[in-house]
Amino acid sequence: MSLAYELTQNEMPEDVTPEMLERIDEICAAYRGKPGALIPVLQQCQEVVGYLPVPVQEHIAKALGVPGHEVYGVTTFYSFFSMEPRGRHVIRVCMGTACYVRGGKEALDRLERHLNTPVDSTTEDRRFTLEQVRCLGACGVAPVVVVNQDTHRKVMADAVVDLVEQYD
Repeated sequence: MSLAYELTQNEMPEDVTPEMLERIDEICAAYRGKPGALIPVLQQCQEVVGYLPVPVQEHIAKALGVPGHEVYGVTTFYSFFSMEPRGRHVIRVCMGTACYVRGGKEALDRLERHLNTPVDSTTEDRRFTLEQVRCLGACGVAPVVVVNQDTHRKVMADAVVDLVEQYD
C-alpha cells in the first residue's frame, strides 16, 4: 500500500480545529515555492497543533505542493518533530554519565511518580511530556533538566517536582 493511499485514508484528529488548519494554510502560503521551506513550515505547524499527525502532514503537503512522502520523510527523520500529541511543557532529563551519577536518575524517577506517567510519554491532561535524553552537553552543572527551552542546572531529586510545578 502506498504512503499516498495511507495518507488519504486518515481523517483529521478531532483535536485539530478548523482554526488550526487555517493557520497552517497561512504558514504554507507564506513559504510556498521557497527552497528549503519544509523544515520551517513543519516547525511552525507543530507549534500550532502541538504535533504532526499524518493527516496534518498530508494537508501541509497539499498546501505546499510537495509529495506527501517528502513531508513524512522529514517529519520522521528529525527527532524534534513528533507525530504523537505532546504536552504543553516538554521535560527532558539528562541521563548522560555525569547527570546519571550525580542524581539524574533519581530526579527522573521522582518525576515519573509525581506526574503518574512513564518516561517518554505525555500526561493524560497533556500538560507535560517527560523524556530522557542521553546528553545535553552540560556535564559541569549536572544533573540537568530542560523544561521547554529553559535549562535548569544541578537539579536534585528533592527539588525537581517544585521546579516543574512552576510551569502551568
